[in-house]
Amino acid sequence: MEKILVTGSKGQLGSELRLLSENYSQFEWFFADRNQISLDDLSVLEKQLEQIHPHIIINCGAYTAVDKAESEKELANTINHLAIGVLAKWCLKNNTKLIHISTDYVFDGTSSIALTEDASTGPINVYGATKLDGEKLCQQENPNAVILRTSWVYSGFGNNFVKTMSRLMQERDNLNVVNDQVGSPTYAADLAKAIITIITCSEWHSGIYNFSNEGEISWYEFALAIKEIGRYNCDVNGIPSSSYPTPAKRPAYSLLDKSKIKETYNVDVPYYKDSLKKMMSL
Repeated sequence: MEKILVTGSKGQLGSELRLLSENYSQFEWFFADRNQISLDDLSVLEKQLEQIHPHIIINCGAYTAVDKAESEKELANTINHLAIGVLAKWCLKNNTKLIHISTDYVFDGTSSIALTEDASTGPINVYGATKLDGEKLCQQENPNAVILRTSWVYSGFGNNFVKTMSRLMQERDNLNVVNDQVGSPTYAADLAKAIITIITCSEWHSGIYNFSNEGEISWYEFALAIKEIGRYNCDVNGIPSSSYPTPAKRPAYSLLDKSKIKETYNVDVPYYKDSLKKMMSL
């Protein structure tokens, strides 16, 4: 029986994978939190991997506090970059398959068309830079790895935009949401299904793949969809990013093109509103 290690198991994606794993008893699942797999402590990481010795690793662990990363560069770099090198190297040496989760923040946001996997990168914040360095090191140490770039992740688990908006729309009469950052949200349950599709596929095709839900929207339009589905009475106003300064810059446009993952792995990519309705009705 193949053993699958899921790192960052307490996060949104890790939690959705845990839920899904109940339907895939042909695998032995090991869900590791940050104490069992310490991406922030490279001195013990290899030893921890040896103890578990999985056949497949799904690396959901990451430093994802985008604004905080600007002042915690070293920690973000260790978790998002250096630790990935250790994982990738270990996987190659032990013939273990690796799926590593990355982000749309590897792009600079100046594109006006959906970004393919080979579009030129150019992160504009520390988080994006450390994730891109992680991708590069992953491919350098292990050309057999699968890297999945995703964007705007939300779920019934953890903290995210959908849950925050739902709460605020019930507490306030009006809200301001940025309307000049465009992309597509990702329901973590859909991403988890895509990962299962990859690991149960008869053929393994390494490389970088994009996955988010279908649709091209701004955060403001995302908030309007949340308002509509939740039937909230709050007024939602669109504002420019310049009116809402944050420590880290965000790409203005980071819509991912999903053609490659659909064609290679026959992955189903639901429309964002259908997935949003599903999550909000849970």
